[in-house]
Amino acid sequence: MAGISRPRGTEDLLPEPLARLNRVLAAGLQVAEAHGYRQIETPIFESTDLFVRGVGESTDVVTREMYTFPDRGGRSLTLRPEGTAPVVRAFWESPLRQAPLPVRISYSGPMFRYDRPGKGRYREFHQFGVEVLGESEPEVDAEVIGLAWRWLERLGVSGTSLQLNSLGDRECRPAYRAALLEFFEPRMAALPELDRERLRRNPLRVLDSKELAGEGILDHAPRTIDHLCPGCREAFERVQEALVALGIPFAVNHRLVRGLDYYARTAFEVWHQELAGAQNALFGGGRYDGLSELLGYPPLPGVGFAAGLERVAMISAPPPPLGGPELAVLSAPPAGQKAAVALADRLRAAGMAVLLDAGVRGLRAKLSFAERSGVRLALIVGESEVQERTVAVRRMAGRTQVSVPLEGLEGRLRDLLGNGESAGEGAS
Repeated sequence: MAGISRPRGTEDLLPEPLARLNRVLAAGLQVAEAHGYRQIETPIFESTDLFVRGVGESTDVVTREMYTFPDRGGRSLTLRPEGTAPVVRAFWESPLRQAPLPVRISYSGPMFRYDRPGKGRYREFHQFGVEVLGESEPEVDAEVIGLAWRWLERLGVSGTSLQLNSLGDRECRPAYRAALLEFFEPRMAALPELDRERLRRNPLRVLDSKELAGEGILDHAPRTIDHLCPGCREAFERVQEALVALGIPFAVNHRLVRGLDYYARTAFEVWHQELAGAQNALFGGGRYDGLSELLGYPPLPGVGFAAGLERVAMISAPPPPLGGPELAVLSAPPAGQKAAVALADRLRAAGMAVLLDAGVRGLRAKLSFAERSGVRLALIVGESEVQERTVAVRRMAGRTQVSVPLEGLEGRLRDLLGNGESAGEGAS
């Protein structure tokens, strides 16, 4: 069949997959609300400069993955590839900046990255995330991790592991950068071009190299934890102590870095055993105390996480099968169309889900459609029903049928749907 295909790396969210995503998101929003987080939404596109300055001009996101375009006014805009920088911008441009600190925020929505599509990875994907703005205490880092952990528990997800590291801050990171450069200097000629570029622009990113990981070179590279200043070391210890108090197991991963430049101090990822290899990260986050200043705003400490809903949905328990209306209102031609329309509207106003089939096709075809749609009761309105102010109620399972007065119909239908009795038993 000739036609226009959807773009590569996107998907049509049909009823069952969409129900799964909605279930995962709803659980996240409920857990976030229980922790005191309030939901916001930011625009799907932003000024390109927001991500260049915030995410980092040397990151893969900015150099290779962003969907960027000029608008008709010549302004460079980008479909948002992540949610943290927009949330910080929204904080400073809204009354949120006048709220008592810290401000706890949750968000969700589509994100866009031009990347190689894979299992649970799309070029248009959906994220759920939380941010805490205006608080630098390490215990808040543990709170954010704990929120993510409780979310997965609510979804029945098992087989996860929490990977934890500290990336240092502007005080101690220069010494670590120097140690990394010293370690790789004699190995520079043998490195892939991409890793040489990472060392020139942001040496920490080389720890995330998939090529070097397979060669074992990174096993001998300097560790961030050995170069932490006293403040960062104390903060990292307090995060670990808080996680122990929350009963959340973790592993310190000395090679863990995040793909965006704004991270400092705490960095974490949640891995899942079914997501093997280089793409085993379910989601991640960390602290970003310098991001606000990179965007041109006053200092504002922050910490958060973001998760791709597709990946979480992929390993979470499936939701119950989608339900549908249990009632169908059918007009028996050639009369009954208007009465059927009015009856369906009346039942919906009473809180019932109703399929309406008031067209001119034959009753047999309408009954077949109602049966295939999974309804339990078909309400048939024809000329005699209109004159007698009744409706013919047919139970689809047993194909029994009885006439029921319109007066008190809602209660009778609830009885029939509630106790499973035959439509012909006890009706009048």
